[in-house]
Amino acid sequence: MPGLTIGDTIPNLQVESTHGVIKLHDFLSNSWPRSKVTYPIISDPNREVIKQLNMVEPDEKDASGNTVPSRALHIVGPDLKIKLSFLYPASTGRNMDEVMRVVESLQRAAKHKVATPANWKPGDPVVISPSVSNEEAKKMFPQGYEAPDLPSGKDYLRFTHVD
Repeated sequence: MPGLTIGDTIPNLQVESTHGVIKLHDFLSNSWPRSKVTYPIISDPNREVIKQLNMVEPDEKDASGNTVPSRALHIVGPDLKIKLSFLYPASTGRNMDEVMRVVESLQRAAKHKVATPANWKPGDPVVISPSVSNEEAKKMFPQGYEAPDLPSGKDYLRFTHVD
């Protein structure tokens, strides 16, 4: 698939918006972007931005025969790398509960060296990364953690809670 994929650095596009000209790297400024609904709306009359960000729905056309944007969503981390990319067809809406769940998961993973299991929700246990030794885990998670008995006898699967 051409375009952006997970782990890519988002291009430093300069775009017209309802807040004036912005550069994406400056706007994101080394943090998880958080904006109220007053975030800038980008002007893209020639569809250059949606092409560069791989947000074109080639099978859907407007009344003039131009391709329309897909319901694409790229979540960009503080390092300007794409952490998640959803690409829904134009006929399908986004599940905002899932988007928020993913953002919560990504932020916890970045802050605490954890992963979230399938169907995880905020407040549920998380999995401590196998790259974290038991000694490190005791320091990083003073609230403790649980390691279930596995058939292999290994203790790489450890659950804890983080905020």
